[in-house]
Amino acid sequence: MESQRSLLFIALMVVTYLLFSQWQAERAPAPQPVTVSQEQNNTDASADFVPESSSTLDNITQPLAVSAKLITVATDAFTVKINSQGGDIVEVKLNKYDTEQGNGIPYTLMQNGDRKYIAQSGLTGANGVDRVVKGRPIYTSAQSNYELTDDSLSVDLAFQDDNGLFVIKRFTFKENSYRIDVDYIVTNNTANSVSVQMYGQLKQSTIVSEAASMMLPTYRGAAFSTTEDRYEKYDFDDIQEANLNKATTGGWVAMLEHYFVSAWVPNAASTNELYTTYSNSHEAVVGFKSPAITIDAGQEETTSAIFYVGPKDQYVLDDIAENLGLTIDYGFLFMISKPLFWLLLTIQSFVVNWGVAIIIITLIVKGVMYPLTKAQYTSMAKMRDLAPKMAQLKERFGDDRQKMSQATMEMYRKEKVNPAGGCLPLLLQMPIFLALYWVFLESVELRHAPFVFWIQDLSAMDPYFVLPILMGVSMYVMQKMQPMTIQDPMQQKIMQYMPVVFSIFMAWFPSGLVLYWLISNVVSIVQMKIIFKGIEDKKLANAK
Repeated sequence: MESQRSLLFIALMVVTYLLFSQWQAERAPAPQPVTVSQEQNNTDASADFVPESSSTLDNITQPLAVSAKLITVATDAFTVKINSQGGDIVEVKLNKYDTEQGNGIPYTLMQNGDRKYIAQSGLTGANGVDRVVKGRPIYTSAQSNYELTDDSLSVDLAFQDDNGLFVIKRFTFKENSYRIDVDYIVTNNTANSVSVQMYGQLKQSTIVSEAASMMLPTYRGAAFSTTEDRYEKYDFDDIQEANLNKATTGGWVAMLEHYFVSAWVPNAASTNELYTTYSNSHEAVVGFKSPAITIDAGQEETTSAIFYVGPKDQYVLDDIAENLGLTIDYGFLFMISKPLFWLLLTIQSFVVNWGVAIIIITLIVKGVMYPLTKAQYTSMAKMRDLAPKMAQLKERFGDDRQKMSQATMEMYRKEKVNPAGGCLPLLLQMPIFLALYWVFLESVELRHAPFVFWIQDLSAMDPYFVLPILMGVSMYVMQKMQPMTIQDPMQQKIMQYMPVVFSIFMAWFPSGLVLYWLISNVVSIVQMKIIFKGIEDKKLANAK
């Protein structure tokens, strides 16, 4: 049976692969200017996808006197630009997140330039204005610029069609919030009942020029939630291959990137339809349609949805919609990662520095798992004591694998040593370590978070490779302290070079992860010295 060292090697390689496939250097393309002309907006809007209606009506021609414009809304959290044609959100700049650390340029999450990424919503259905008005409706607003100066701000866009259907599209912004409430207040001034159906969708270009990276990219694409699928990714290739079409109570749709998310959340009590489309211009769409509502003549009805655009904030997302917090993708260990994230936040609230918080949570986790670590290293020590006898058996039986195996198992039986005694403690520890890794990878709180000295961004690689080198040295020390029970010379060579390989891999990882790994190794070294010394002292006491 393979030794504990072989198992540890395999486990470490699995961790490396998982992390390597999760991380990429932060991408932040320079914001593109957004310019609007009536001609451009008419072209763009008419090309936009509008969910199909069950009936067809003649398009109403828009009055020529009305022209589209950009409406700017500034809050403490973000600056949003809304195109009055359709009332689409065509640009979002996050005021509290710099494009690059310290440059003072807000991160542009959504834009209507080459890197198209916009949020659309409207009224379709038999009488929906986005369905029957050619080129989509051009709304009017009291102002072109709004600024949040109180707890909340409502921005009303108004439109009335030729038949007398009056629509107010209301955006409500709140202080220190990335949530936007979108309400359609529809007044039926016609002589007949009308039927309208709200939809909301996210459109993003799938062709984006990104800076070269030594790491594989994190997930960028769509996701959705239904009563059957709590959280499901639906990437651009999936959208291109097959259109999503699911009916669900509640649910939501989203577009994800590493630290940020945009999401439409329809009414949680209604049965909504989730869908995707893909255009020839390489633009992917994920959206929802609410149930149609009927408005009698002379009556007024409201249909609403929530739009979120901002950082992946665990607790804010959880409050907005069920399972929306899963867009912070901790993988299958989310049930462990969430309490660890809470612990990390709690520690940071006291120590302020995120690097210090990482060190403290590592010490806490290693301390809690000390009984498992002791069992693991005690088993290793016993295996190390048997190394001379193992060498004698190899010299005696040579290349006769069958006899060598039989003799080895007999030796284990006589010495009362379980060669797999360290496996279970290690397997129990690995989920904790993996869960912590994903917490560090996914937490937007670590983006541009400084530590000390030259480490000024825990989400970026160490610019001088000091932490990866120290991590490699710590691995080498651990390797020398542990018994090498592998007999195959080639495997021994591979194990000897593992610290070098890991140092190279970790050189491109975010420094927060490398810091965690380094501290974990240092604590393991101290624990090994204590455990091995205790075993030796016990042997000396028994010998007297």
